[in-house]
Amino acid sequence: MSLQSSFRRPRKKPMAEMNVVPYIDVMLVLLVIFMITAPMLTQGIEVDLPEAEADALSLKDQQPLIVTVKADGSFWLQSDPKTRYPVSHQNLPSEIRALRSARGVDVPVLVNGDSHVDYGRVIELMSSLQQGGVKQVGLLTELPANTP
Repeated sequence: MSLQSSFRRPRKKPMAEMNVVPYIDVMLVLLVIFMITAPMLTQGIEVDLPEAEADALSLKDQQPLIVTVKADGSFWLQSDPKTRYPVSHQNLPSEIRALRSARGVDVPVLVNGDSHVDYGRVIELMSSLQQGGVKQVGLLTELPANTP
């Protein structure tokens, strides 16, 4: 053996680590994009729902028909998440009948009423739904603020 072999440096093993810094950069850019676009995606009618403690409804994977009564007393009909349109008190029974016959008679119907709506207006809505052939109606509420 020569003198050279005793002073040989130990070989370094190849490094098998992944550099995650570019992935973190991409993730942060996507997070910013989603934070900016998410508020733009939510559309709806401003309704101040009454607060009540209630069990969640089981909708059996069906998209319900939602009838909204705004604070000004106007009726709005929502047949799917993207379709919402105003409807008059006179046309509501025929609209409900047509939607229920197209989607099935057992489609759930929910009432989304503002807490400041006159009780008489809600009774008019319930009467229109009954004329449209609806036998069961669910009422949408919000949980009270102090409920966890």
